[in-house]
Amino acid sequence: MTPTYTELTRVFGRIGLLSFGGPAAQIALMHKSLVEERDWLTEDQFLRALSFCMLLPGPEAMQLATYAGWRKRGIIGGLLGGGLFVLPGAIVIMALALLYGAYGSLPLVQAVFLGVKATVVIIVIEALIKVSKRALKTKLSGWLAAFAFVALFFFALPFPLVIAIAAIIGGLSTSAQTTPTTTKFPWRKSTSIVVIGCLLWAAPFAFITHPILADIGAFFAWLAVVTFGGAYAVLAYMTQAVVGDFGWLTTAQMMDALGLAETTPGPLILVTQFVGMIAAVQEGGTALALIAGALTLWVTFVPCFIWIFAGAPLIDWLEQQPRLNAALAAITAAVVGVIANLSVWFALHVFFQTVTPFSAGPITSLLPDLSTVQPVAVALAILAGYLLLIRHLNLLWVLFICATISAVVAMI
Repeated sequence: MTPTYTELTRVFGRIGLLSFGGPAAQIALMHKSLVEERDWLTEDQFLRALSFCMLLPGPEAMQLATYAGWRKRGIIGGLLGGGLFVLPGAIVIMALALLYGAYGSLPLVQAVFLGVKATVVIIVIEALIKVSKRALKTKLSGWLAAFAFVALFFFALPFPLVIAIAAIIGGLSTSAQTTPTTTKFPWRKSTSIVVIGCLLWAAPFAFITHPILADIGAFFAWLAVVTFGGAYAVLAYMTQAVVGDFGWLTTAQMMDALGLAETTPGPLILVTQFVGMIAAVQEGGTALALIAGALTLWVTFVPCFIWIFAGAPLIDWLEQQPRLNAALAAITAAVVGVIANLSVWFALHVFFQTVTPFSAGPITSLLPDLSTVQPVAVALAILAGYLLLIRHLNLLWVLFICATISAVVAMI
């Protein structure tokens, strides 16, 4: 039975409002809503679509919602599925970014953020553990993860280069032959979707006059096509560019951005919206920030719709391409090292007030000043680790507990 647009709106709106806790929790929620409670997708369709979405750049949970809507009601259904998955979180992020721009420097607000950031250290470690279990199944995958960590943390190689090297190694590591397939791919239709989608994606640039909007749009458009492995994988690269290259945010503000994104529904990559708005509000106030937020959302998520609408027919074909699958599996393994790099970088900046760059020849790393350790942050991270990893308490409760304790300690 084909659902009505009203029913699609109701179901995907509910998913969007309840999609806290990162991709794993979001995918579990969609499985319950779309497979168990309704027959919109079979178990096999759900798993195959999920595997396909995990191969794409961008947030896999949002793309899975787009696929489910597309499968039931075509492009309009896909727009409803993916759009409603993002919209609630985007609205919350918009409000939080404006509030942060006005009050983020207050001591009490900073104390609350310390508790949030201490919790996020554990959230990233938890993501590292989950991805490791899924990705590190062979000796080669372990070496690729180690290579990615060393390349990023000790040699500061660009994130896209690390991912490209892993893909090449993975593709060359298999001698399996492509299996002949009778699956027919609608090349003409998909090509039309790609062309029209790319024109729509680029359309805002024809109306941009402010320099910072042009920079924000171009950077996050590029980021949208290299975010293999989810938001955690690309955050360190994004931070390097946003803080070091553009100077839009400080390191502390970037960590606050990640902490806020963890407290909202929707994909974690909504952190890009927060970054774009904070960068713009400092240049031109609230109006420019709102435009920057809308532009960032557009360039970040329009490609996700293009991938699904044009590429979903490839799901059957991809299963019979061993070299491509090996390359993508290698990227997933490298992402483990990328997330490990992020977790170390984030922990150093949360636990120590002073972290300085260190260089010796080609080696570039970070050294914390041990005398600037923040005992409250360390204690809160230990508490968050116990509550999340051992007691498996709900993420929102852990964030609330740690933020409250940090605020109380600061007032005392």
